[in-house]
Amino acid sequence: MQLDTAKLESLLGTMVNEMGAAANAALVLIGDKLGLFRALAGGALTPAELAGKTGTHERYVREWLSAQAASGFVTYDGGAGTFTLSPEQAAVFADEDSTVNMTGGFYSLAAVFADEPKLTEAFRNGKGVGWGEHCNCLFCGVERFFRPGYKAHLLTEWLPALDGVVAKLDRGAKVADVGCGHGASTLIMAQAFPNSEFVGIDFHEASIAHARELAGGLGNVRFEVARAQDYQGNDYDLVTLFDALHDMGDPVGAAAHARRTLKSDGTLMLVEPMAGDSLAENLNRVGRIFYAFSASVCVPASLNQEVGAALGAQAGERRLAEVVREGGFSRIRRAAETPFNMVLEARP
Repeated sequence: MQLDTAKLESLLGTMVNEMGAAANAALVLIGDKLGLFRALAGGALTPAELAGKTGTHERYVREWLSAQAASGFVTYDGGAGTFTLSPEQAAVFADEDSTVNMTGGFYSLAAVFADEPKLTEAFRNGKGVGWGEHCNCLFCGVERFFRPGYKAHLLTEWLPALDGVVAKLDRGAKVADVGCGHGASTLIMAQAFPNSEFVGIDFHEASIAHARELAGGLGNVRFEVARAQDYQGNDYDLVTLFDALHDMGDPVGAAAHARRTLKSDGTLMLVEPMAGDSLAENLNRVGRIFYAFSASVCVPASLNQEVGAALGAQAGERRLAEVVREGGFSRIRRAAETPFNMVLEARP
């Protein structure tokens, strides 16, 4: 077989880049846990100074800094022998309140690698891997990865794009946030709309326990352990599912139950990963991330439940609309979108 040298060199170049990214992923996680990125955001430091500020060993820190500089995650000043973060690097790696902080995704990556043996066996036998069977760092990683996007868009763009919903929330509405995980979306809404009542619902007990801790003394929110297909309550003005429907074994059942628990003029809000309706439309950088996590987390979670519909994280608007329509909704539209998410509004 004759190899095309130009194509081979291009592929090998891509592979070098990929191996560097994979090798550095654990170091990003370490830098976040040890506060190395946050310390660098305060100004230029030598390796010894950074080690001193963070209580770490200089020789490890020196190599860590070199890896981050080579990755473009840290800025190196060769003349001064110091390292620092640009404002953009700080926003992505160091600022917990930044709407573009991306460090949470690296915790989820750690879970994927830790759970690889389970996933390999699932590929062989076709069975699922339950959400609760994953390494714990997956759950905090999911919260930290999605929370910046929710903070950036939920109150300013997504809820206002829904017909009449913000006015209801201002007056006082009843809201169920289904598949809430650690409750990031629930708490953002509850803090913004004190006249409304919010309940966060998830079938993963450990996530609900953590959400209750995060809620503190907030009086208009509670968290309950329940499935999307049979949670308690009715007469909700708004039911939300944030990046959750595609993970469910019975998404039609979840949509149907949401329909039963809504008021006649209520709204179902679906926030799902951005995707086109065909594979060809999703062969891009965003689709690549979502397909990878879909194969590792989303599809296995669905196959472990009820029907095992396995929609996947790149189901696309058309397929999602079909599911919601089967659940009893007649009016469905895309209300908003970002490079990472689409927001669908469904009405009875």
